[in-house]
Amino acid sequence: MGNGTSIGRVRGHGSAHSGTHHWLVQRYTAIANLFLGLWLVFSLVTMPNYEYGTLMTWATGPFNAVLLALFVVSTFWHARLGLQVVVEDYVHDHANKFAAMAALNLAAFGGAGASLFFIARMVMLAAGQESAAAALQSAMGGR
Repeated sequence: MGNGTSIGRVRGHGSAHSGTHHWLVQRYTAIANLFLGLWLVFSLVTMPNYEYGTLMTWATGPFNAVLLALFVVSTFWHARLGLQVVVEDYVHDHANKFAAMAALNLAAFGGAGASLFFIARMVMLAAGQESAAAALQSAMGGR
C-alpha cells in the first residue's frame, strides 16, 4: 500500500475515532470544575470566620460534603485527562509511556481516593461516629 514511509503505512486505515470521547470528557470536567470552583470560592468568601469549628461544620454538611467530593473527583479526573495527553504527545518510547501512564494513574486515583477518604472521615467524626472513623482509619493502615 505504501513505500515504507509514515503516510504509506497508515493510508487506508481510517480514523482511530478515539479522541472525540476524551476531548468531550475533558470539556465536561472543565465545566464541572468551573461551577464547583465558583461554588467553593463563594462558600468560603461568605463564611463569617475561618475557625476550625466553623469550617468543620460547613464541610461536613450533607450538601457541602457531596459537592466537595464531586469537586475532588472532577478535578483529579480532569488533571489525569490533561496529563495523559502530555504523556501521549511527548513520551515516545513504549516502555517509558507505559511507566508514565501507570504513575499518572496511580497518582490520580491515589490522590482522589485519599481526598474522598478524608472527606468521609470528617463527616463521620462530625456525626459523632468516632468508632466508625477509627475503624476506617485502621482499615487503611493508620493508627
